[in-house]
Amino acid sequence: MDQDRSLTRLFLVPTPIGNLKDITLRALEVLKEVDVILAEDTRVTKKLLHHYEISTPIRSLHMHNEHKIVEGLVQEMRAGKTFAQVSDAGTPGISDPGFLLAREAIKENVQIECLPGASAIIPALVISGLPSDRFVFEGFVPQKKGRQTKLKLFAAEERTVVFYESPHRIHKCLVQLREFCEPERQVAVCRELTKLHEEAIRGTLDEVIAQLENGVKGECVVVLSGSSYSSK
Repeated sequence: MDQDRSLTRLFLVPTPIGNLKDITLRALEVLKEVDVILAEDTRVTKKLLHHYEISTPIRSLHMHNEHKIVEGLVQEMRAGKTFAQVSDAGTPGISDPGFLLAREAIKENVQIECLPGASAIIPALVISGLPSDRFVFEGFVPQKKGRQTKLKLFAAEERTVVFYESPHRIHKCLVQLREFCEPERQVAVCRELTKLHEEAIRGTLDEVIAQLENGVKGECVVVLSGSSYSSK
């Protein structure tokens, strides 16, 4: 049975990862019609809203306050108020706030809906040139505790691995990853996706490490071939 969308109280709305044109007409419609927009960083979201002349009230919801306020938000939803949750870029809940509120809303039988839209994962996977029929997404690599263990898991994974890494740590990350991978392992570092200077740096780990020796700018999505992949 199709759900009645008039009963939806929480919309998870993807926002552009760089190019402001990459937002759907439906997302704009929802952002205009809900009672409140919940934003990871209100300063970032206000730029988007201003660009599209949206005047919906906005509140802050991020990793530092979500545990304190989700219960109250869900109660407002149960009372009939509608919310749209957005992150700074991409789809809420994917390495960004969104999971906690969605989970609590579901527990209270509050109807939620996630709109399709922008995400850095799929464009990076597709332009990497690596197999996309089977892949695993691993979010951000831990900075300290568990980092080596995680990289070893990446090296052993037979499926294509997609993960995020900071531009300040990308070179070091690949150097560390090389310790656990065979020399011919293929990788693509995709940066500045959808922006003017979008770039995909492809090759073996050694080749890409050499290209990134002088650093890189912009958030990076790394796509690593599975251990069983052969480029020949």
